[in-house]
Amino acid sequence: MIETPYVIIDEQKMKKNIKKMAQIAQKNGVHLRPHVKTHKIPEIAKMQIEEGAVGITVAKVSEAEVMAEGGLDNIFIAYPLVVESKIERAIALSKKINLIVAVDSMAGAKKLSELAKKYDHTLTVRLEVDTGLKRTGVLYDRAVELAIEINQLERLELTGIYTFRGAVFRGEPTLDLKSAGFEEGTLMVTLAERMREAGISIKDVSVGSTPTAEYAAQVEGITEIRPGTYVFYDKMQVNMGVCSLDECAASVVASVVSRPNETLLIVDGGTKMIATDARPNVFPTNLIGFGHINNYPEAVLERTTEEHGMVKLEGKEEIQVGDTLEIIPNHICTTINLHDHVYMKNEQEIRKIIVAARGKLH
Repeated sequence: MIETPYVIIDEQKMKKNIKKMAQIAQKNGVHLRPHVKTHKIPEIAKMQIEEGAVGITVAKVSEAEVMAEGGLDNIFIAYPLVVESKIERAIALSKKINLIVAVDSMAGAKKLSELAKKYDHTLTVRLEVDTGLKRTGVLYDRAVELAIEINQLERLELTGIYTFRGAVFRGEPTLDLKSAGFEEGTLMVTLAERMREAGISIKDVSVGSTPTAEYAAQVEGITEIRPGTYVFYDKMQVNMGVCSLDECAASVVASVVSRPNETLLIVDGGTKMIATDARPNVFPTNLIGFGHINNYPEAVLERTTEEHGMVKLEGKEEIQVGDTLEIIPNHICTTINLHDHVYMKNEQEIRKIIVAARGKLH
């Protein structure tokens, strides 16, 4: 018997999702480099490679190390490295596998160059560009100037640019994913052309989150897409129209531990069980509660504390203490990171899989 709360993954649904995105990339003649932040499991990353992905994307050096140990040999760390110890680890890893690192500032680029020279190694780098999310990335209008400066540094080979924009169109959150994807792709292709005109050999133009990848991939000049959530999908993607509930391959199973009254029950997990970063009633996802309860769709996971999940009922549900609820999280990526292991089910078996890159912060 599996003790609750736990994450269960439907292997058949997951493999369909993996194939679907691989076909989108193939159809549009672009590379697929999925972000493994969603599952954090080398076995699943290998499934994505076997289906046609050219490599994987991670956010941390420690994630790259775990994936390399698990047999992945083409990895992009899509996060600026500026701390000396992390850069040294990336250089050591780069001597063993095909590694690409990120930069978004001259200060960071100089540190990469300095340490690459120290260890007699050349690093392949991509410049991150902020195309509207206002997160990491050089401002769009300053990107060409910075690229020219980086291109002059020793021991750095600037081969590409990348961005993460998500569902944003004309600077605002949107459900018009097609327009968002086309705008994202067009912005980056235009920028790459300007860099080439300045004498920089930009080969890789990398874009695309799960909501926008299908459309950004259609823009001529885009070479790579980096979706992540698609491997499992979640309620956030459902509400944005990216997938159906039936395509969601991962859910959290929790036990009812208390039913204080007809309209309230408590499950055996809260913020330690399911992610709460994708909050309800926020455009464009307009989520209700903290997940969709598959076996009781009218019930709402309305509140959470660390150990408790408070579910609001209509009062008619025949739910007893000891029953289980199967919940599709609003955000699956951060939910997986809460669990040391998950369970994979197919027609033959249910097996336990360690989440090897869980909690990797450095």
